[in-house]
Amino acid sequence: MKNSTIIGLALGVFSLIVGMILKKAPLASLVTNPAAIVIILVGTAASVFMAFPMSDLKKLPKLFKILFSEPKLMSRQQLITMFMEWASITRREGLLALEARVEEIEDDFLKSGMRMIIDGQDQEFVRDVLLEDVAATEERHRSGALIFSQAGMYAPTLGVLGAVVGLIAALQNLDDMEKLAHAVAAAFVATLLGIFTGYVMWHPMANKLKRLSKRESDLKLMMVEGLLSIQSGVSTIAIQQKLMVFLTPSERAAFNEKEESGSEQRETA
Repeated sequence: MKNSTIIGLALGVFSLIVGMILKKAPLASLVTNPAAIVIILVGTAASVFMAFPMSDLKKLPKLFKILFSEPKLMSRQQLITMFMEWASITRREGLLALEARVEEIEDDFLKSGMRMIIDGQDQEFVRDVLLEDVAATEERHRSGALIFSQAGMYAPTLGVLGAVVGLIAALQNLDDMEKLAHAVAAAFVATLLGIFTGYVMWHPMANKLKRLSKRESDLKLMMVEGLLSIQSGVSTIAIQQKLMVFLTPSERAAFNEKEESGSEQRETA
């Protein structure tokens, strides 16, 4: 179970259950209160449907898939190595020599950019097209994360609504203190569910989508710089230095160590 969403959700449920046990709160109240579940879950869904058009909501299955099976992106170190290889080929054989490599590229964004520079498009045109693509992708990702962010805002408030409904029902048992106590306790289950779903599920999921979007955007910006550098005909060392700025200091150290090790092996061979 390597996915952090699954781990976080499991830890959240675990903390809630253990916390209730330690406080001697009846666990059965979580599943024997259908009114609270309906008010929170169905109410949150209703609010989201009111807030977003169907064109955005149709993306929910894909967004959940992203959350529970994080997309595998090319590593930045791997990308630098790839661009260094392409820069070496370009310097030796020319830009058209990369045409044979285009079909090997799995990333659609990178493949599209490579085709443009091989076709001889103006550098400013290539930059504008690719950056517009990045901006459009960021906007799509932002709208997806906003769905979960808004759900996280609605759920706790609906929890209060559920508690109010429960208290209204509890006030009908003023003549029976035992029933009144059980009704009041049940009323606050809605508040518990609202806070839990809002701050343990929806808000963190929105944050994760934002982080994944940022990681993908940074990788695409790195691709843009690499493609434009190859189009300009820069050397292998120059493209390495230019793309290394996208790495953290520890990543740079690891990359340099790997490159030095690879150079030693090639010299030995």
